[in-house]
Amino acid sequence: MSSSKRKAGDVSAKKAKKNKKNGRSKDDDLSDFEDEFKSDVDGDVSDVGSLADEQELESELGPDDGLRVQGPDHVGRLLLCGATNWDLYNRKQAPKGCKNTAVKNIYTPHRFGPLDHVRIRAVASGCSAAHSVIITEDYKVYTLGRNEKGQLGTGDTEMRSQPYFLESMKDMNVVNASCGRNHTLLLTDRGTVYAMGDNKMGQCGVGNSNPNIMSPTRIRYRGPPIVKVVCGGDFSMILDLKGNLHSFGDPEYGQLGHNSSGEYFVTATKLTRAPEKAPKQVTTWIEKTKDHVTPVEVADIVDIACGTNHTVVLDSRRRVFTWGFGGYGRLGHAEPKDEMIPRLVKFFETQGKGIKAVYCGSQFSIAVSEYKMAYLFGKTKNTGDVNMYPKPIQDLSGWSVRSLGAGTTSVVIAADNSTIAFGASPCFGELGHGEMRKSTSVPMEVKALDGVYIEQVAMGQAHTLFIARDSTPEEKERVEQIPVYTP
Repeated sequence: MSSSKRKAGDVSAKKAKKNKKNGRSKDDDLSDFEDEFKSDVDGDVSDVGSLADEQELESELGPDDGLRVQGPDHVGRLLLCGATNWDLYNRKQAPKGCKNTAVKNIYTPHRFGPLDHVRIRAVASGCSAAHSVIITEDYKVYTLGRNEKGQLGTGDTEMRSQPYFLESMKDMNVVNASCGRNHTLLLTDRGTVYAMGDNKMGQCGVGNSNPNIMSPTRIRYRGPPIVKVVCGGDFSMILDLKGNLHSFGDPEYGQLGHNSSGEYFVTATKLTRAPEKAPKQVTTWIEKTKDHVTPVEVADIVDIACGTNHTVVLDSRRRVFTWGFGGYGRLGHAEPKDEMIPRLVKFFETQGKGIKAVYCGSQFSIAVSEYKMAYLFGKTKNTGDVNMYPKPIQDLSGWSVRSLGAGTTSVVIAADNSTIAFGASPCFGELGHGEMRKSTSVPMEVKALDGVYIEQVAMGQAHTLFIARDSTPEEKERVEQIPVYTP
């Protein structure tokens, strides 16, 4: 695929400049796109995500060389459980203009009526999200849920309880997606990324910080095709074909991995943060001991997960790196310090755990090994102990984890022929155990899904989406026995 690549070295090769304006100096730790596209932080309100820019990015795609990013190879039926009053849940009071304040919780998995006739290839949400993306067998996109910042791509800010077909993406094949608190990333089979929703902190990566991106807009990225997208609360991570990681959005706790929280003084007393408005490559990786910090060479990244304010990645040598907000041990370094640069988790080095996948909830992380073990670090309940370093989840020992979804305090897992869920109160039905057992601190099989093979799980703050396999007459018959939820 022809594309003009921007190397991380180009940035560091430039002399560090200081922009002095109104008596303040702004550190040039911003993206290399900053100089090229002056933002509203510097007083320039030009919309760099204009149509001309879109056309320029499109032309850079070059001729179609047949290279395609592969989506999931499974398809099945969509199931849903948990809180479905999207505007209301996880809030103490209803927002202004919220018409329906009735609690609508589904306590066991249901088929989703509006899309029950459609076969689904992928589902996406996020541990900070109250919205979801549903990708059909033929790679078309539906969005659903909260929409206060335009994150559904509808062009307005009205909540959708019925799935919304994303007409603007109908000519593209969307293979995957991810949801942040109020923004969404879509990945196409040509390795391009489209973003929509809240962009105050640059989390849509379109090169500016216009508050809302109301319809899918190509991100400001030039480089190898993107193969994976992941959203944190107000930041984003993208992984390119060569295993390089790029990040953008809110750098508050160092979660972007650029050795900065983005803070600078606007006046002598007012501190603010400069967002990263376009993708910037993460180039430095370290190992820390009590006395030394040693650079680590990372060849390529193979998996990424983001919590609300932290990031976990896995490289091709099965090493785990974490950074961002360090509270409650979610980084796994046995100390609650924030990390501004990707730091090696020593636990997995010394134990030789053969990690194959990483996942994040809001304030915790999970690493799954090829030896049928899962390790949890961080906080999964509002009271009681926290795991300051990775600890094995004994009840999951021996299960082969295929897919895992993590929310605010809940975890749902597709493993072998079962679905397992656990999470501390408050829960809203996202575990699927029924109204009599809304929460459980011990992993338990979801009885309502006995005999149902779950291909994929995705969790939002307090809702869960499943893809149930229906490729044989027996599987189809079993799925048909699941009740239907129609909003």
